[in-house]
Amino acid sequence: MAQENSNALPMVDVAGVGLNATDTLIRVPHYPALDSKTRYLEAVTLAGGEVASALVACQRWGLRTRYIGKIGDDAAGEMQRKEFARAGVEAHLTVVPDCPSQSSFIIVDEASGERTILWQRDLRMDMVPEEVERDCVVRSRLLHVTGSSTAAMLRAAKWARAEKIPVTLDVDGVYFGVQELLEDVDYVISSRTFPEKLMGADNLFGLLPALSRKFGPRFVAATLGREGVLAWTEGRFYYCPAIRVPTVDTTGAGDIFHGGFIYGLLAGWPLERILDFSCAAAALNCTALGARSGIGSLDEIERLRREGQRYPNAFSPAELEAARSAS
Repeated sequence: MAQENSNALPMVDVAGVGLNATDTLIRVPHYPALDSKTRYLEAVTLAGGEVASALVACQRWGLRTRYIGKIGDDAAGEMQRKEFARAGVEAHLTVVPDCPSQSSFIIVDEASGERTILWQRDLRMDMVPEEVERDCVVRSRLLHVTGSSTAAMLRAAKWARAEKIPVTLDVDGVYFGVQELLEDVDYVISSRTFPEKLMGADNLFGLLPALSRKFGPRFVAATLGREGVLAWTEGRFYYCPAIRVPTVDTTGAGDIFHGGFIYGLLAGWPLERILDFSCAAAALNCTALGARSGIGSLDEIERLRREGQRYPNAFSPAELEAARSAS
């Protein structure tokens, strides 16, 4: 395997280690029933991936970014390389010979914008610790990692923590070793179902504080789709409702939420504003097809944050206070 761009490194605002993916998005008038035929409306192939998309958003908003990940030596890998270059992201790519890059087929329902993802990743696409270089990590103000390939993520997170660099984590599955990784992360933002899968209960008001106490991150949150985001930090719950938009495709909404969180964190904003900005950035991304097509400008996101209509609150202030007291 060959690694690209490993010369002496400048400082960047965000370094990210994790997934990229090549997404073929198939928009249909309705989700197809079993044993049926459905004419699709549109099919397009675009770049995506959790960490990769979050970094592209941060770069677009004016931060300096560095991506560490893997591609195959195929057309999809070449597409990823070109997209990072076009976005201005400093990319450190390990190229795996005779191996397909990670790919997804995503069925997007026209009526709701909700998506169903069919994905494939060759085991050789999983990152190993030796593929992460220390300078790539520590020459940054913040490290962003994902919950898969945990041994590689853990190596990067330990380097960052040793240098007092904050670490953010995007996690949706209970991968082998994720418990150990959580102990070296400062900010955990998960899917709605991850805390339940990990801890074996179903009440987020109990799960988020319990996850923080057990593993030690200073901040834990779960994104809730159209219900917004619920977070726990420093003995208090924070809740931000989602913003209504004409939804085309929800692909990448969580990735761009993470990008927004990173941007606000590095800007030193109050937590309420960070969560609100992240929700607005995620909502705006849902107005176009693909993981990155709807990334808005800072002005567009701020306008939506101020003027956008919200979905009904999933939790009242009284519920949040009662849950805090119970925790």
